[in-house]
Amino acid sequence: MKMKKVLFFAVYCLVGILATHAQDFTQYVDPRIGTVGLGRTFPGPSMPFGMVKPGPDCINMPNAGWAPIPEKVVGFSQTHVSGTGGGQKYGNILIQPCLKSQELNENIIPQRRIGETIDLGYYACTYKNGIQTEITTAERCAFYRFTYPEHGRLVVDASWFLGRDTIPDKREAQQFEGSHIKVVSSQSIEGWSRVRGGWNNGDAYTVYFSLLSDVPFIVESCNEGLCLVAFSSEKVNVKIGVSFLSCEKARANIVDCSFDKQLSTLKAEWQRMLSRLRYQGTERNMRMFYTALYHTMLMPVNRTGENPRWTDAPYYDDYYAIWDTYRTSTPLLGVYYPEIQRDIVNSLLNIYKNEGYMPDARSGDCNGRTQGGSHGEVVIADAFARGLKGIDYELALKAMIKDAEVPPVDDEKEGRGGLKEYNSLGYIPYGIPRAGTRTVEYSFDDWCIAQVAKGLGHDDIYKKYMARSGNWRNLWRSDYEWKGMRGFIMPRDAKGRWLDSVPWGKSKVYHPYIPYKPNTKVAPWYLPWWNTFFYEALSAEYSLSVPHDVPGLIEACGGNEAFRKRLDTFFAEGHYNVANEPSFLTPWLYHFIGRPDLSRDRVTKIINENFSDQPDGLPGNDDGGAMSSWLIWGMLGKYPLAGTEMFLEFPQDEPIHVDNPVADATAVGSNKSMTMCFVLNRQYRNWQYSWRWKGDSLIVSCNTATYAIPRAVVDGATGFSWLSPQVKNAKYTDVIGTFGFISHAAYKQLVAKNRFTYDGITWRKVDADNSSIRVKADKDGTEMWISTIHELPIVMKVKNNPLGIDWEMR
Repeated sequence: MKMKKVLFFAVYCLVGILATHAQDFTQYVDPRIGTVGLGRTFPGPSMPFGMVKPGPDCINMPNAGWAPIPEKVVGFSQTHVSGTGGGQKYGNILIQPCLKSQELNENIIPQRRIGETIDLGYYACTYKNGIQTEITTAERCAFYRFTYPEHGRLVVDASWFLGRDTIPDKREAQQFEGSHIKVVSSQSIEGWSRVRGGWNNGDAYTVYFSLLSDVPFIVESCNEGLCLVAFSSEKVNVKIGVSFLSCEKARANIVDCSFDKQLSTLKAEWQRMLSRLRYQGTERNMRMFYTALYHTMLMPVNRTGENPRWTDAPYYDDYYAIWDTYRTSTPLLGVYYPEIQRDIVNSLLNIYKNEGYMPDARSGDCNGRTQGGSHGEVVIADAFARGLKGIDYELALKAMIKDAEVPPVDDEKEGRGGLKEYNSLGYIPYGIPRAGTRTVEYSFDDWCIAQVAKGLGHDDIYKKYMARSGNWRNLWRSDYEWKGMRGFIMPRDAKGRWLDSVPWGKSKVYHPYIPYKPNTKVAPWYLPWWNTFFYEALSAEYSLSVPHDVPGLIEACGGNEAFRKRLDTFFAEGHYNVANEPSFLTPWLYHFIGRPDLSRDRVTKIINENFSDQPDGLPGNDDGGAMSSWLIWGMLGKYPLAGTEMFLEFPQDEPIHVDNPVADATAVGSNKSMTMCFVLNRQYRNWQYSWRWKGDSLIVSCNTATYAIPRAVVDGATGFSWLSPQVKNAKYTDVIGTFGFISHAAYKQLVAKNRFTYDGITWRKVDADNSSIRVKADKDGTEMWISTIHELPIVMKVKNNPLGIDWEMR
């Protein structure tokens, strides 16, 4: 046989070795990774999805507050984000230990560190004056342990926050609204801080606190914003309960246990979460993998019961932003932490019910800012495709359609900007901010609406939004050629005319027109990405970012060979940006032309050259775990197609063991020799796989079935035979699509009843010829031609599958 466009429905091939004893995975988490450079990850302690994130704020700090030595520490605030770009957010309720000899200077006492320890759940530093600070945390209560060289003091500053600017209402700066401090007793202080703005230009939010000391203090001074107290003891333990509702709730959030016990509790919870993926590799790779997994669970944050606007539960905040996370983090949580992702989806729906729109981003209990699209649609479609239970998908469909049909009052806050033009023209014309990005991403969002509508039986809605999912083609300029690549997403005006040149900036007087090319950023340095044709990307990148219609994209680029040359040129010319979310899928696109080996080579090269286990080990903003989860998928050797249950896969050399609470399945095996694996996995339930090499055959076991796949197939050669002794003597299970054939049991059903059912999907006979039977799936119209002339019922041909990828064996 010869293969043409071969894309196998492969086994769930996470390779690995089953651990024979309990292993401490927390030891591989190094919160320092990603803190230096562009990563901007938060180094302080946090519970999984924890609301409170206490840590140091430095004079010259990035968004997470921390900066490396020798930057001075202003103090320790209780709320932070992780991995974000743009303006700062939070940094509320600051405390700073100091000595009696130190004077307050404009309400702060910057201190120089001479040593620092950063570990999972634990931060410690020693100041030059000898003060040692140790920190751990619960979900809503920060724990501090201070050791003073002499009787010490503590500054409590409710007026402090990150991103303060002297310019009133400066874009993305936080603005002070007010604060209050009250001394409750000789061991307790309570109060609040009210701040507005920040990255999402949000409404004012209020952070309440209740501070409890284990030793009495003397109040030296106190006003609405700042309190200075003195201790007679050299060892002081302080707990700070935090709430977004009230001081009473903050007081109730204080945890009644010791510092060391809480640290043990925190580590036990992280061990429980991290152990769902048991990855075995080099020490370096283990640190990279588990730190990345840790980073994906820092945001969004669980604020159930802490919403000042409504009481519906669950409630998560700090989606920062879904435009960043929907590609990689959303599927990761959906597959391995489905109970968390279910609550996140229901939180989005609660926001919709109470505020009218799902967010594309949200922080401080306020929607904003939208970036490329309305990507709550992708999150819902992903959950729907993966079969997450406990979600009202009819309500979700209404929320999705609201995004797609009703223009918002403020399209930087929520909903879709340029919606009137998009719905009337089929694209967004140049001049409306982010017209290129929005057109491409709205097309994907509409595809996601269509998939949910179809699954719920709303055929009219399905047809409408499937038609709109092709709108990306309305900005595809097929005759434009650049550096040997043909066809690009390009600017077009409202009259349908292609624009060869565009104004450099906003003023036609001061900014002349310039030629628009696929590598042009259409704005001078002082104009942000919000005003350009593409958001945080260029045409060269976005013209490869059509995840819902890659076959259509390949066709538009001139076919498989032209597409491969285009990808090769794209990487060779340096247009790939590893730190940019629209390019996350690009190195995996070789799969769609039958070359997953090239995908593997690209991804491996990207990881080796851009990621490490050092503080500068992330190549760009982690964006709430988006970059880290891309790394996880790359190290797993698979990539999710967001909004579907599908994965692109290739084998990795590192063994991996996965406990999947959705599937209740374990995938094990070893794989040192493979050079190629195959694509488009399903979500598996109650299946166990393993594989090993025996001579020149790959022996694959699925439950009680055993298959031998010749090395020629694995290595991508054109000739092979399915019929080895292992296959002939196999005991088959009802597994459909595994390595391109259906089970004998399914085949017998088909012959006897002209149909067979697997996993709730019925396939019906359409017609037959001398060598095959054609069947069609009731669910999605996928067609298969099943051989009747081989010992195995081989799937000879597939058409009209959900991704539009057709293949056949010849």
